[in-house]
Amino acid sequence: MENNRPNPQPGNPFQPERRTPGKFKFNFSWIYGLIIVILLGSLFLGDSGTMREVSYSKFEDLVKSGAVERVRVFTSRNTLEAKITSEAAKELFGDSGTGSPMGDGSRSIVVSIPSVEVVTDFMQQAKEQYGYTGDVDYKEGRNYFEMFIYSFLPILLLIFFIVYMNRRMLSQAGGGGGGVFSVGRSKAQLFDKASAQKTTFKDVAGLEGAKQEVEEIVSFLKNPSKYTQLGGKIPKGALLVGPPGTGKTLLAKAVAGEADVPFFSMSGSDFVEMFVGVGASRVRDLFRQAKEKAPCIIFIDEIDAIGRARGRNPNMGANDERENTLNQLLTEMDGFGTNSGVIILAATNRADILDKALLRAGRFDRQIHVDLPDIQERKEIFNVHLRPIKIDESVDVDFLAKQTPGFSGADIANVCNEAALIAARKSKEFVDRQDFLDAVDRIVGGLEKKNKIMTLSEKRSIACHEAGHATISWKLEHANPLVKVTIVPRGEALGAAWYLPEERQLTNEEHLLDEMCSTLGGRAAEELFLHQISTGALNDLERVTKRAYGMVAYFGMSAKLPNMSYYDSTGQSDYGFTKPYSEKTAELIDAEAKKIVAEQYERAKKILEENAEGHNRLAELLMEREVIFAEDLEKIFGPRPWTSRSDELMAMNEESKKQPDAEDTATPSSSTPQSAE
Repeated sequence: MENNRPNPQPGNPFQPERRTPGKFKFNFSWIYGLIIVILLGSLFLGDSGTMREVSYSKFEDLVKSGAVERVRVFTSRNTLEAKITSEAAKELFGDSGTGSPMGDGSRSIVVSIPSVEVVTDFMQQAKEQYGYTGDVDYKEGRNYFEMFIYSFLPILLLIFFIVYMNRRMLSQAGGGGGGVFSVGRSKAQLFDKASAQKTTFKDVAGLEGAKQEVEEIVSFLKNPSKYTQLGGKIPKGALLVGPPGTGKTLLAKAVAGEADVPFFSMSGSDFVEMFVGVGASRVRDLFRQAKEKAPCIIFIDEIDAIGRARGRNPNMGANDERENTLNQLLTEMDGFGTNSGVIILAATNRADILDKALLRAGRFDRQIHVDLPDIQERKEIFNVHLRPIKIDESVDVDFLAKQTPGFSGADIANVCNEAALIAARKSKEFVDRQDFLDAVDRIVGGLEKKNKIMTLSEKRSIACHEAGHATISWKLEHANPLVKVTIVPRGEALGAAWYLPEERQLTNEEHLLDEMCSTLGGRAAEELFLHQISTGALNDLERVTKRAYGMVAYFGMSAKLPNMSYYDSTGQSDYGFTKPYSEKTAELIDAEAKKIVAEQYERAKKILEENAEGHNRLAELLMEREVIFAEDLEKIFGPRPWTSRSDELMAMNEESKKQPDAEDTATPSSSTPQSAE
C-alpha cells in the first residue's frame, strides 16, 4: 500500500506554518530591555569624560590656589559644579575627553557640599583673603531625568502592564482585537465553499438512518422548492443523540463538507464565560451572522453545556449566567423574529438532562439517534480506518467485526492505530491478525504485567476462578460464549476472560439469569474446589448485585413485585431526596434481589459439580499455559450446540445485499441488522 504523506498545504497540521515576512509582533519583554539599556546608559555614558567628582577639601585647595574660575551651586541637591583652569584640568583629567557641560570647552568638577551656608561663607572668605574674582551662581538644580526615572516611569510601567494584561485576558476570553467591545461576539468557526473541508458522507461508515436525515437537510438547502411546493417546511433543528465516539461530530463535519451553504461550528462551552451577559450576547451575535448568510447551518457541539434543565443547577447559589444563555438560545430558535433558512444541528450524549423547552417541536424538531454500530456497521468502519494501514492477508475484516462487540467508531479507530503501533514495536513490515487481537486485549483489559510476582497458591486460585467462569459460560445457552481466558495480570485485574456478547435488542429473563450464573462461577469454583473464598470476585459480585436489583426494581422480573419499575428514564426525577417507594417495598426489593443471587449461586455450584473433571483439567491447563482459547474448551467439553447470533446477523446482511432493488423497496433503515430482525 502507498504511504500517503501529507502535502504542504495551508492549514496542514503536519506542515510547519510559514510566517509572513515583515509582520511585526510586539513582545512585552522589550520594554524591560529598553529600561535596562537607558539605566545603564545614564550610569556609564554620562558626563564622566568632562566632569570629575572631587572632595570638598580638594575644592577648597583649588579655590585657595586660584584654579577655580567659576562656581555654580545647586541648592536642591547640595552639590556644586566648578570650572577649573586648564593647568588644574590636566592634573585631574590628564588628556582624556574635552568639553564641559557649562558649554565653554573647559573642564569641571562636581563637589558634594555640607550645606549651602558653608559654601557661601567659604566663597566670601575666598574673595576677601585669596583674591577669588569668579562668579558664584545659585540654582535650584532639579535633575528632571532622575525625577522621571524614579517617580514617573514606575507609574507609567504599572499602567502599561495593567492595560496589556487586560487586553491579553480579553483576547483569551474571546474579545479578539476589539478588546472589551468585542468580548460578546460569537466564536463560531465558519466553513463555506472556499474552506478546505474534506470530510464527506463517504467518510462516514454506517449510520445509514442518521445520514439520510442529515442528507435531507442538506438537500433542502440546495433545492428548497422540491419541499416547499407541497406546503412542507424543513425542520428548524436536529439533535444528534448517542453514546460518546459514535460519530456525531463526524456527521456534522460531513454536513459541512457536503453543503453548499455557510456552516457555523462551535461548542456549547464557547458560550459560557466569566463575564455576566457574554453568553447571551454571543448567541445573539451568532444568529445575527447566520441570518446575514442565510441559508446556512449552525452546529453546536456538546449542547448540554448550556442546555441543562433550568431550575436544577447542581451549583446551588451560583449565578444564573448559564440559564440566561439558554433563555436567549430558546428565544432565537423560536421567538418573534424569523430565522428562515437557518437550520441548527446540535450533538450531545446526555439528552436526558436537556431542558424540555429545548426539545419541543419548533426548536429541535428531530432527534437523530446515533447508536453504537452493529456487526455490519463495524465492518464498514474497519474498512474506512484500515485504508492507511499496511495489512497482510491474515487480517479478516469480518473476524475483527465479530471480536469488537459494543465498540464505537472511535474505539475501532483506536484499535487500528494500536495494532499499527504494536506491529511497529515488533519491527514488522505489515500489521497481521495477531496485532489486532493484541490491540483489542490492550484496550479492553489493559497492559499485560508478566513481571508481576504471584505465589503458587495465588496462581492456583486465579486459575480455578477463571476456569469456573469459562466452564459455566460454555455450558449455558444464553451466557456469552468464551473467546479467551488468561491468568496473566492485565491492568488492575489478576486474571481475565474475554467473551463475545450476543448482539440482541431485547434481553429476556433467561439471558440475565444465565449471565449472572456465569459471573458467579468464579466465586462458586473457589468455594467448591479450594474450600475458601478470596477478594478476587469483587468485580463479579458488584455486577451481579446491580443486575439483580435492576431485575427487581427496573425490569419488573420479580414474583413479588411484578410489572413494577422505579426507573426514571428522563433523568429529571421529581422525587428529590426521597425514594419513590416505601420502606416496606425497599425491604421487599432487597429480599428479592438476595433471593435471585442465591439461586444463581447454587445453580453455578451445581453445574460445576456436574463438570468437576472438565473444570479441573481446564484449571491445570491454565496453570501450565497461562492463556487458553475457545478451541481448548471445545476439546474438553465438546462443541456448543447453540449457533452464534453474530453469524446469523452477518448472513442476513449479506443476503439483503444480494436482493435486487433492496434500497428502493425498503425503508431507509431496513438494510441494517437491527431492523432486519
